[in-house]
Amino acid sequence: MNGHARLADIAAQAGVSEATVSRVLNGKPGVSAGTRQAVMTALDLMGYERPPRLRQRSNGLIGLVTPELDNPIFPAFAQAIEKALTQHGYTPVLCTQLPGGAPEDEFTELLVDRGVSGIVFVSGLHADTTARMDRYTRLTDRGLPIVLVDGYSEHIDAPFISPDDRLAARLAVQHLADLGHERIGLAIGPRRFVPVIRKIEGYKQAMARLLGATDVDDLIASSLFSVEGGQAAATQLLAAGCTGIVCASDLMALGAIRACRQKGLAVPGDVSVVGFDDSPLIAFTDPPLTTVRKPIGAMATAAVQTLLEEVNGAPAKHVELIFQPELVVRGSTGSGPLVNR
Repeated sequence: MNGHARLADIAAQAGVSEATVSRVLNGKPGVSAGTRQAVMTALDLMGYERPPRLRQRSNGLIGLVTPELDNPIFPAFAQAIEKALTQHGYTPVLCTQLPGGAPEDEFTELLVDRGVSGIVFVSGLHADTTARMDRYTRLTDRGLPIVLVDGYSEHIDAPFISPDDRLAARLAVQHLADLGHERIGLAIGPRRFVPVIRKIEGYKQAMARLLGATDVDDLIASSLFSVEGGQAAATQLLAAGCTGIVCASDLMALGAIRACRQKGLAVPGDVSVVGFDDSPLIAFTDPPLTTVRKPIGAMATAAVQTLLEEVNGAPAKHVELIFQPELVVRGSTGSGPLVNR
């Protein structure tokens, strides 16, 4: 294939002129960073080698440890973190925990052996109040920068990035109470996790303040963070007479909707369901899910910024940055039962 045809193909792929492609490949000035990147991406996509002088020197590797990617919020998080790292010239190394697969500690060891400059842990064992935290203190003692997303421990000298889980639960309860629901249940994950503990606190605060309901333990159903878990928890809450169900994840909310339908109940006609995360594609479910959006863009940016500050020599800080979630109202919530007054 001749050089001219190749230039034309790359120019078409990148949406720029052949002259511009030529300038980038020959390292000539006068091309914006965005255009240069578009040409590089076109080269990569079309399988051409980058000219040696244009191969980017990576600033280093950063480990990213996430739970299994079944819940679409985790790939979305990983993508946002990887994008921020790449913008700063770092190469992300993604380690995904699979059920029954390598445990987090093995991944950590692997990343340390690879000589990573730092590690971001998303929803890892730092969120589990029953787990030992020395796995993290060993890393910080060695001076390895780490950032922990979605969980908290006072024993780890590192930055934590969290959504405001208490507020998330309060927003959901407030929305359902405003619609006239009084029997509002909470479908939640295992109680040993920090985000779960916090959501329960927020839920109880809102139920007491808005509805004067102080004894709500029978309206809290704990299960797994999955569609099946949501279905099991919701089945329990429907039996307790709930007309509104607040769920700890969007997947649980899809399970809750399934439980309602199995009982012949319409969502939102008979029962209203609220999710949490606003994970990708959740706006397209049937009905489109009302949910509390976790601000993953802002959280990912903050995780990378705090990590890279430390990679660049700033001392480790024990601090928790808390990000505001927001209620996104769609089609899975509607007015509560009409009580004869």
